[in-house]
Amino acid sequence: MKIELKEEWLRKILPDGFPYPSSTLVSGPGGTGKPLIVLGFVANWLRNGKKAVGVQLQYATMDFVREVMSALYGLDISNYEIKFIQFDPFLEKYEEQADYLKANLLKPEVWDYIIDKYVDEDTMLFASALNLLLFSKTYKDKIWDKLDAILKSPKGTYIFSVSTNVFRDLIKRWEDSSDNLMFTRMERPGKLFLRIERMKDVKFSKEEIEIPISPNVLKKIKDVAERARTRIIPIVSRI
Repeated sequence: MKIELKEEWLRKILPDGFPYPSSTLVSGPGGTGKPLIVLGFVANWLRNGKKAVGVQLQYATMDFVREVMSALYGLDISNYEIKFIQFDPFLEKYEEQADYLKANLLKPEVWDYIIDKYVDEDTMLFASALNLLLFSKTYKDKIWDKLDAILKSPKGTYIFSVSTNVFRDLIKRWEDSSDNLMFTRMERPGKLFLRIERMKDVKFSKEEIEIPISPNVLKKIKDVAERARTRIIPIVSRI
């Protein structure tokens, strides 16, 4: 199965649409706009009448996601069914809140809970900066194994992004395990490029394309990513 894509730049490299169920990894150096690419696919997924679950490692609130969806993809996410998962490394497992779930995403069984409870054939699970979890001395190997298993045998449709700045050998193995693989890079001043390495069961172009996103937006997401690293890595490294 596949969904149609609205944006011209996406249709250029994926003329047949986006395949599902499948696992997708968007990989590249830090600050190269990977979450913007992920949210583009999420926007198209929602436009096709489907649901989404967003695992938030980088963002303290959902404001950034709402802003990007509106500014870049013309989507008011309040009109769609999205469940947000907020990372809390101090929880034993998880806590249901009024409109989101707080969860200790370092623990593999929490991922099982999220997928079993919230993900079905009409729901896309999306996440960014999963490499941040690998800074944990206690859970590094276990969480790597769990996410690798998720990528290898998706029970639904998943799209994740990871930075290649650290743990390059482990990230490479995640890249090998995913059904679909994409790479981003950035040139100054503020030019974002995307290339598809492989896709499951659809035609695609390996041509590298420039994504029509303003330098100001790219700078903002780079700043958000840097703040997240500064905030999260010291905490996770002590666990």
